[in-house]
Amino acid sequence: MPDFRFTGVKPGGRMVQGVLSAESKSEAKRIVQDLAQRNQFKLTELRPRVSFIYKVSKDGEKAVKGEQKAFSKEEVQQALERLGYKVLYVQRNLIDFKPKPPTTEIVTFVRVSADLLREKLPYNEVLQLLANDIENKTLRESVRDINNDLKQGKDSEQAFLKHEKVFGKFTAHMLGLASKSGNMAEIYESTAKFLERQAEFKKNLKSALIMPMVTVFVLFIAVAYYVAYIFPETAELFAKLGEVPPMTAATLKLSHFLTANFWWIALLIISGVIFFVRFASTEKGRFILDKYVIRMPVMGSLFHKQSIEIFCRVFYALYSGSGENIEVIKLAAEACGNKYMEHQIKTIAIPMMVTQGKGLTESLAATKVFTETAISRFHSGAETGTVKNTALQLANYYEKETGYKLKNAIDFIQVIISMFIMVVMILLTIVSSESALIHPKQPGM
Repeated sequence: MPDFRFTGVKPGGRMVQGVLSAESKSEAKRIVQDLAQRNQFKLTELRPRVSFIYKVSKDGEKAVKGEQKAFSKEEVQQALERLGYKVLYVQRNLIDFKPKPPTTEIVTFVRVSADLLREKLPYNEVLQLLANDIENKTLRESVRDINNDLKQGKDSEQAFLKHEKVFGKFTAHMLGLASKSGNMAEIYESTAKFLERQAEFKKNLKSALIMPMVTVFVLFIAVAYYVAYIFPETAELFAKLGEVPPMTAATLKLSHFLTANFWWIALLIISGVIFFVRFASTEKGRFILDKYVIRMPVMGSLFHKQSIEIFCRVFYALYSGSGENIEVIKLAAEACGNKYMEHQIKTIAIPMMVTQGKGLTESLAATKVFTETAISRFHSGAETGTVKNTALQLANYYEKETGYKLKNAIDFIQVIISMFIMVVMILLTIVSSESALIHPKQPGM
């Protein structure tokens, strides 16, 4: 989130100044106005912290260029002059587009951080080393900003949550909690394991679905082109010679329908795709899709168990760091990646535990989004006082199970696609060869 500096004046003429973080300038203005009303001052200025590019030289050396975030051009110029530089120019960076870094960059950052923390390297040195070596500009600036905030004594969780759009909500929260806990290395290790597992699952899922979808799409285009343009030329030629067989006649009618209504069909398909994408991007759409996606044949069970795996892994990591049971369940639900499961846990399990005093196992079972295996293992863990270790065992178990089943699912999908292609090609062959059954009309008939 960007930073904003506000300036105000109290009734006695005393100046008031502060810095806050907000999603947008309008949100920052709303927060400051509420603050001004409570503390009785008038807002006079609200400035975002933006990026400036500069060029400086020092003691006859070659001029160097750089970039710095600040609330004004004067701040950058004065800071450079205090360091003994001769400022050649300072101007605002008008092209300050910063896309989210690739997932691999985030995974690498967390993994290397975990390894360095296990080597007992001080945390500020870890951030400094990584900030110097990270190639992605957005991630590099975020790490440097976090390091500066921590050096100034700011809350670690707030420092990371400022950059949740870069790291992701779950990762930012976990790394923020790690700085407060007594076992940073373990939480970083758990977070790295989670991110690596998530990245691997997505990679395998893409390999399972993308190629079959592309194959079916290309086949659909090829068949549509054949039926709409190539087949009619031959079929109509044979139709002049005699009675057209039934399959050929039906295909010819379909061809005429496609050519006559091509633009309407194309508009309908494109509109349907746009509507689905927009619907899936809404909270309600995501909730409905996640509710039914776990019930899909073949892949639904994998999605379901992967969400349970993530829930258990996050539960284990946060429980070992914070020890606050309700907050842990809430954060694990948010991280599981399924809006329907998150809704069930937040609206059923947590209220049962808070208001009715029910146990963890009974509350999770009431959501009806956990497998019998998961409920049974949580029940055993609750009875023996090893809930945290039980969560880790479940996460590892489902990791291995989904890994094996995903490979089988890929093979199954490939077989189904191959059979579908075979059936389509057989139908095309039959329709094309049906012209041999046409008997030419006798002269005079």
